[in-house]
Amino acid sequence: MSLFYDCTKPDDRADNMRTTADSVIRGELVVLPTDTVYGIGADAFIPSAVNALLDAKGRGRDMPVPVLVGSWKALDGLVLHLPDKARELIEAFWPGALTLVLTHAPTLAWDLGDTRGTVAVRMPLHPVALELLKLTGPLAVSSANRSGQPAATTAAEAQEQLGDAVAVYLDGGTCAEPVPSTIIDLTSDVPRLLRAGAISADDVRGVVPDLSTEE
Repeated sequence: MSLFYDCTKPDDRADNMRTTADSVIRGELVVLPTDTVYGIGADAFIPSAVNALLDAKGRGRDMPVPVLVGSWKALDGLVLHLPDKARELIEAFWPGALTLVLTHAPTLAWDLGDTRGTVAVRMPLHPVALELLKLTGPLAVSSANRSGQPAATTAAEAQEQLGDAVAVYLDGGTCAEPVPSTIIDLTSDVPRLLRAGAISADDVRGVVPDLSTEE
């Protein structure tokens, strides 16, 4: 049976976070609030947990799972090289609703799906998510919904779709702006917009003027 924690109560949150982190370490799935929509998360370094995440969503390996980090420094061990343009975007928009696609370090023992050597990573602007990430390290996180269904904006909506496939639901209230993150591909010399989202292309172009919006 799934656990459901009200994270709007600060007095109980620390204990709930530790219990949730223990579930992640055991390879179980959790649902957590972010600054965009609710996410379903798993330890990024436990392949069976990531596979369970894909199964819970009804999603194939051809749509690899993004990774959330709790700090800028967490990128150091995840990516092969952090381009100057990535650093500039991180300084401008992290934590926040900007996902960066980078070449991941080839030595990493993880399996996020058919990534073709890349990882989509971001640092969310949400206190509950950041608290959990500080305890667990990087999490593989996708939107908390069955594929083809609307993304969940509350923990209750996520539970309706995902049920007992998830061990712990963290309720942080209703998402303020249920808009997906903007995704920028930085695996080549010219940054490329892969998905328009909460941060506008014009805002991104204010930091990296050569942003390409061509498909």
